Amino acid sequence: MDIAAEMRAMAQAARAASRRLAAAEGSARQQALLNLAELLTARAVEIKAANARDIAAAEARGLDKARLDRLTITDGVLEAMVRGCREVAAMSDPVGEIESMKKRPNGMLVGRMRVPLGVVAMIFESRPNAVVDAGALCIKSGNAAILRGGNEAFHSIAALAATIHDALEAAGLPRQCVQVPPTADRSAVAALLKLDEFIDVVIPRGGESLIRAVVEQATMPVLKHYKGVCHAFVDQSADLERAVEIIHNAKVQRPGTCNSLECVLAHREVAARLLPKVAAKLGAAGVRFKCCPASLPLVAAACDSAEPAAQADWGCEFLGLTLAVKVVDGLDEALEHIAAHGSNHTEVILTESHPNAMRFLREADASMVAVNASTRLNDGGELGLGAEIGISTTKLHAYGPMGIMELMSSKFVVLGQGQIRQ
Repeated sequence: MDIAAEMRAMAQAARAASRRLAAAEGSARQQALLNLAELLTARAVEIKAANARDIAAAEARGLDKARLDRLTITDGVLEAMVRGCREVAAMSDPVGEIESMKKRPNGMLVGRMRVPLGVVAMIFESRPNAVVDAGALCIKSGNAAILRGGNEAFHSIAALAATIHDALEAAGLPRQCVQVPPTADRSAVAALLKLDEFIDVVIPRGGESLIRAVVEQATMPVLKHYKGVCHAFVDQSADLERAVEIIHNAKVQRPGTCNSLECVLAHREVAARLLPKVAAKLGAAGVRFKCCPASLPLVAAACDSAEPAAQADWGCEFLGLTLAVKVVDGLDEALEHIAAHGSNHTEVILTESHPNAMRFLREADASMVAVNASTRLNDGGELGLGAEIGISTTKLHAYGPMGIMELMSSKFVVLGQGQIRQ
């Protein structure tokens, strides 16, 4: 069987499995996730051994530090997968829930019932734990999943997929509910992206080039974000000590992620007091600074890693220990800069002014807008979704981290007593 035929057979099997999964009792889907949490713990050694094979091969090929970080399954990453499975399992069953039931003048009842999207395909790079996050959310929401990871994570993904299959079968559900193409051939992705008769939506996770390639080839809807250019505006009323800590966390905690901070916008009235502190603390962590003319002397006075910013640095997703810095005259200029250079991902204001905070929340266009909090909190787990299958900046059909509810649609249901149209 050639690859195109193999992917077609996989998608057909996913469609059939999606009907069984959606029709199953919520308790069966819940049990599959509890099984998965237990098996991940029990198989930690073999999962990490498979991951070590991928890491060794990636290092030999010279994979960059950010992608190596995303590839690595640490004890913490494994514990997060287990915790995510249990949190998602504990959530109420969304499949078949009826909401907004209203009585029409003719006496019939009209409501909306939550239904799965059907078959969800995810194309992703590096991060093997995405298999568990996506698989858990799809199982809970009654969706079948086809998960195609990067070749650099091939062995890790295979080990995790086998664990998911065993968890499903132990709960009486078909293993085809979650499938992973068994080939590293790139043509498998191209074949999947043409199977809109079986696959309802595709979610790409990875670099901008991957996402744009998926958008160009896919014949089904795509939920995506191209990049994460996240800003923090430090208002004139901000608590500067707290601001420094938030900026440090947002940039340094995991700089290779899409929700890490890429640009600080400092109000002119606090720049002289704020930026040397930011430079000293983040410079000690290895951060390099790309500075506007007003910020350059302030940053350079506290560290030796400051240089003038180029025009391309505004709106750049560095995905590493590089931070752009700009002094602005106030909230208006900050919002204008974000509108020009942001990516609709995450925007933060650090302020003690309630009117400024509320205006920023209204006017900053991003999938998460926060007041006095780190950009790193734009994550399904941190926002109470249990896990996420991705972050959408497309607004249709979801905006922000995609959890269970974002993998659902709704259909109209009507309860009548013989009503006809006049």
